[in-house]
Formats: sequence, C-alpha cells, structure tokens
Amino acid sequence: MGESTVCNVYAPVRHNGKTLGLVVRETNMATRESNGRYESESISAGKQLYEMIPRGQFPYRNPIMNQRHNARVADGFIVLTVEGIVRYASPNAISCFRRLGSVSTMQGEYLSEIGTKLLRENDPVLETLPLVLSGKAAVDSELDANKSAVSMRSLPLMDANGRVGAVVLCRDVTELRRREKELQTKDATISEIHHRVKNNLQAVSALLRLQARKTKSEEVKKELKEAQRRVQTIAMVHEGLSQTADEIVDYDKVISSLLKMAVDLATMRDQHIDIDFIGRFGMMPAQDATPLSLVLTELITNSVEHGFEGRKEGHITISVGRGGNNLNVVVEDDGTGLANEEHDGMARSSGSGLGTQIISTFVNNDFGGTVRWEPRRGGGTRVVLDMKLRAAQER
Repeated sequence: MGESTVCNVYAPVRHNGKTLGLVVRETNMATRESNGRYESESISAGKQLYEMIPRGQFPYRNPIMNQRHNARVADGFIVLTVEGIVRYASPNAISCFRRLGSVSTMQGEYLSEIGTKLLRENDPVLETLPLVLSGKAAVDSELDANKSAVSMRSLPLMDANGRVGAVVLCRDVTELRRREKELQTKDATISEIHHRVKNNLQAVSALLRLQARKTKSEEVKKELKEAQRRVQTIAMVHEGLSQTADEIVDYDKVISSLLKMAVDLATMRDQHIDIDFIGRFGMMPAQDATPLSLVLTELITNSVEHGFEGRKEGHITISVGRGGNNLNVVVEDDGTGLANEEHDGMARSSGSGLGTQIISTFVNNDFGGTVRWEPRRGGGTRVVLDMKLRAAQER
C-alpha cells in the first residue's frame, strides 16, 4: 500500500477470561501530519491509555473527579515519569504555571517541587494536590497562588506490571473563581439585607404590641394587633430568605411557621385549632412569597376569629396544587360558614373588612388570579384561590 497505508490497531476487551469485543483504531498514514513534540507526546500518551483498556486499567475503577469540567483541547498537557519528573510540558501548561508565579522551564524537574515552591506558608492545600502533582492517582485538584487558580487532573499511565508515568491536564480557572467569589459576596449581602429587614420589622411589631397594650379602646387595640400580625408575617418571610443563598425560599417551611403564628395570635386561650396541609408549595421567589403569605394568614385569621367564634375547637385544611407557575390553593374550615347573603363571593369580614381587601387586592393584582368563597359541604367555609406566580421556579 505504500504511503497510503492505514495503520490498524486492535485492542480486545476481555472480562473473566472471555473476549467481549474489539476496539479498532485506523490512521491514514498518508494524510497524517506531524506537529512536533506536542503531537508525538499526546499520541504516545493516548496509545498507552488505549492499551490499558483491554487490561481493565482504563477507565479507572475509583477515580476522584471533582471538577465540573471535562478535558479540552486547549488544556495544558504535562507528561510525568514514574518518579514524577516532568518529561514534557506543553506551552499552555507552562503558561498556566507562569500565571501561578513559576519561572521554571518545568522539563526535567519534579512537578511536586514546582508546585510546592508556589505555596506560601499556611496556605490552604487540597488533600488531593500531592496525588495530582505526583501523578499517582486519578484525581482532580486545584492550585492557588499569585492571585491565580489552576485546576489539574492526573491520569496515571500503566502497563501490565503497574504504573509507568502519568499525564496531568491543567487549566487556568482564575476568572471562573473570581466570578464565583463575586456571587458568594452578592449572596451574603442579600442574606444580610433580608436579616436586617426582618430585625427592623420585628422592632415595628414590638412597638405596635406596646401601643396596643397602652390603648384603652378595644377597637384600636384590635386594629393594632392585626397590624402587628401582618408586619410579623412579612418579617418571617424575610427570615426564611435570610437563611438561603439566593432569592428563592422553600415555602413549605416558611408557611407552616407563619400559619402557626396566625392561629396563636387569633385564638383565645381555651381554643384549640388544628391545621392540615395537603400537597406542596415548593420553591418560591421572594416577590411571590410575601404577598402569598399575607393572603393565607388573612384567610386563617378570618376562619379562627369568625368561623370558630364561641367554639372551643376547630379544623382548617389547606390543599395545594401546583403546576409550573400555576398555583391552586383551597382553604376549608368546619366553622359556622357563610351567611346566605355572603354566598355571592364576599367573605366574612371583620370591622373595616381590611382583611378581605388585602386578600382580593393581592390575588387579583399581584397574581392575576381569582378568589371564590363558597359554603363547605358538611358545614363551614371553602375558599378557592387560582393564581399565576410571577417568577415561580420549581426545583
């Protein structure tokens, strides 16, 4: 065939003494072009990895690959001897170590010594770093120095008798780590803001409570207590947001505490009200969580104060159905129910009816939804909320 010869390499794949398949590589020798030392070293390393397949040595049985990226053509390429000495380092690999502050030409030196010289005293070091720099195990690690970061992955090369060297791939991830730190700072700032908002709202709630204690008017006292409850509701939402790394909150955890608070504030000392949940709200952004919390606490307060007025016990059920951005919530109580004239969609309302206005305003304006009040089968009231969340995200 002459210059157009195609080189075929066959690698049988065996398991338990049986041949399961055959891996074939074909190379057109006529069109193959030489690209110097880099190509010859990479082809040699690839051939060694290729020959490790039928012996069951590659892919590795217990690799520790923690990096989120896979190998790229532009990655730095280092070939180590069995002793860990650099036999070859590609220009990209040398460039990576230059950014870390190394002035070494690398070739002929121990990679572990090159890496150690870059570290300052008391610098934190990943436990996998020595394994990568020596090429003794299939692991990932990262080296930080000179305000730069380089991620590395070692690939041990083996023959039938054991390890004969290693390939180390490296990549400059300085910009990636810088962006991650910026995001962490931003997340911490947002959490701190929510924490301070919560503290300020709790201070307002405490002032309202003190004012309610001093006033002699029962009507004013009642209005102040309702205002305190609403402020406390918003504060608890911000408390949940302050404990997360973003603007998303696990609403199922938040709402259980909110409704318990609403029941405790609305019930008399000798009353016992149970609340059951059916379904899940899921993850929810702050701009949806706050108005929804106000709506639900108003409904629960309405049920306790008016549906169970004069009763020792009561039961409330909240059923949730969610599909993407669509949210359906049904709140039922076994209280006194609606009067006949209220069946046209008006709720039981207290005093000025501010609670009813809050429910209607948030559901209609914030969620573009509807509120339907109707008698519950077996007695009591049933409220159906159909809403579309503005920025809902399911996780």
